[in-house]
Amino acid sequence: MSVASVKGWCPGAIRPMQSGDGLVVRVRPFGGRLDAEQAAGLARLAERHGNGLIDVTSRANLQIRGVSESSHRRLLDGLAQLALLDPDADTESRRNILVTPFWRGGDETQALVAELEEALADSALALPTKFGFAIDDGTSRVLAGNSADVRIERDTAGGLMVRADGARFGRSVARGEAVTTALAVARWFIASGVRDGRGRMATHLAAGAKLPEALRGEAEPAPIMAAVHPGLYPQGAMVGIAFGQMPHTTLDQLSGCGHALRMTPWRMVLSEGERTMPSASGLITEAYDPALRVIACSGAPRCREAHADTRALAAALAPDIGAAAQLHVSGCAKGCAHSGAAAITLVATATGFDLVRGGSTHDEPILRGLDRDDMISNPSILMRGH
Repeated sequence: MSVASVKGWCPGAIRPMQSGDGLVVRVRPFGGRLDAEQAAGLARLAERHGNGLIDVTSRANLQIRGVSESSHRRLLDGLAQLALLDPDADTESRRNILVTPFWRGGDETQALVAELEEALADSALALPTKFGFAIDDGTSRVLAGNSADVRIERDTAGGLMVRADGARFGRSVARGEAVTTALAVARWFIASGVRDGRGRMATHLAAGAKLPEALRGEAEPAPIMAAVHPGLYPQGAMVGIAFGQMPHTTLDQLSGCGHALRMTPWRMVLSEGERTMPSASGLITEAYDPALRVIACSGAPRCREAHADTRALAAALAPDIGAAAQLHVSGCAKGCAHSGAAAITLVATATGFDLVRGGSTHDEPILRGLDRDDMISNPSILMRGH
């Protein structure tokens, strides 16, 4: 069976997904981090074996686009040489881990990530599609709004805790217990919550499932950090990637600074140790750039499922979206680029765009069949109520 014929899962490197511009090959950096040599190597691989475009995803991964089936093998060989390839597709799919980019040298974050990655590789857990972990162990949580089913966090007193997503409190753990407890929560979910290989922790708990006493706790998680914007942080320079996609030359320019790159789920990249904002083409460096307020999937013609060029429309509408609002433009009802709610969601259909206010692509629209040119010439259409 061709790799291009399989659908219904999140793509990986070993098992990619077919799109309108070829195979999409997802690369999951170990530890949520690329050193400068790996970043430069990825840029070369995207140029040689893809169409030169690289996505930065909401799971803090990178995707090389436009790969042919004949070049896929050579791309995998290149990823293996860069130490960016898992031994098999099952191991790769289990290694679904978000990592706070604001860790400091000498803290426990990278050690926790490495231990969790190794434990998942050895576990043979049959985790559902999209099931993931978050290591968000700073004094403030930055990943609370991002998708994860089991979270390793800090409590209000600074101790480590493990919390099932959707639970208000978590279990306090010693350093040596964090990963084993996180895996125990995952095993409980598999035993009690998986249906047809699918399911999410928060939904399972909301439906009435109860964690066993040994996995429950009374630890309150640390406060949530304010929204992250491009700018300089103690750990380095945070830059945005417009619409989550960049040409290989931009990644090559970033790697040329000699700094490692920490991936984030916000379609931003942190250039580690950088004390000035990078100037590579296509980067968002201003904290309140309108492009940060819009989300758009690949759209047509890059995706065969899309009914419209989503990014061109999103770019045209971005300056007219309020500073506190978020616009999501989706090429179809699947909502691949953003599964959650947005102030304004536009869903492309065969007959125009459907408008959803304060919801996702799966919610009922308040208007149907909107014309692209009408929205651009009169963006106030999007701001009206029911």
